[in-house]
Amino acid sequence: MRKIMLFLSVLGMTFSLNAQIQTPQPSPFSKIEQKVGMTDVTLEYSRPNVRSRTVFGDLVPYGKVWRLGANENTKITFSTDVSVQGKDLKAGTYALFAIPNENNWDIVFYSSAQNWGAPQVLDESKIVAKVKAETYPLPIDIETFTMGFDDLSSTGATLGMMWANVYAGVKFEVPTDKIVAASIDRVMNGPKAGDYYAAAVYYFQEGKDINQAKTWIDKAMSMMPNPAFYQLRQQSLIYAKAGDKKGAIELAKKSLKASEEAGNPDYIKMNKDSLKEWGAK
Repeated sequence: MRKIMLFLSVLGMTFSLNAQIQTPQPSPFSKIEQKVGMTDVTLEYSRPNVRSRTVFGDLVPYGKVWRLGANENTKITFSTDVSVQGKDLKAGTYALFAIPNENNWDIVFYSSAQNWGAPQVLDESKIVAKVKAETYPLPIDIETFTMGFDDLSSTGATLGMMWANVYAGVKFEVPTDKIVAASIDRVMNGPKAGDYYAAAVYYFQEGKDINQAKTWIDKAMSMMPNPAFYQLRQQSLIYAKAGDKKGAIELAKKSLKASEEAGNPDYIKMNKDSLKEWGAK
């Protein structure tokens, strides 16, 4: 019995030691972050090696769904809406699958991206886009599966994939013109009320030029049809710090009334305390 217990104890220690041994992954993980125009694109995938095998048509059969890498789903994330070979994709994260054929690949953008490997049958309701990628023979053999962003421009790029002696690419476009045009319009039309308000509050809170903060908060309030009680509260504090107690009292009374109408006890108390502090009658 003691021999059995000793054997089990040694066996347990062996498993425990083995569990602590770290070895390199046969298909290491890779993450690429690329700015394309004004769009952030992130690619996450695992990279298998050829290891003297015949890849396409054997290890990766023609006409079958391939995970486009190894291990977990290969994922691509777009920070803005994009267009992939004329098909619109919303901003978000997608799993990428491929169906290799001898002369081209079908590339599938899949809405469910939290799987291990590729499903045996793709769920049609989860296929967001399916596009053709032409394939080209490479003059050298690529041992490790490699993906990246090729032909970068301000309006798009090509998602390039190469392994063994094959290269495939999928072009996508990003809405750079739309984003820049909106930015130009926003700047040319001048700051909005929220911009003036945020700048004024920042200057007040950070102890910067209080007169500039007062100018900005006045500008913000003049652009607001119905300033909220908390906005009036900030304006009163800025006035008080700028030395305009009379204006601060007037604004605090407006904030008090608005906070009473809104039923906000915190702001009611703060305004009453400030009015008392500033000598309101």
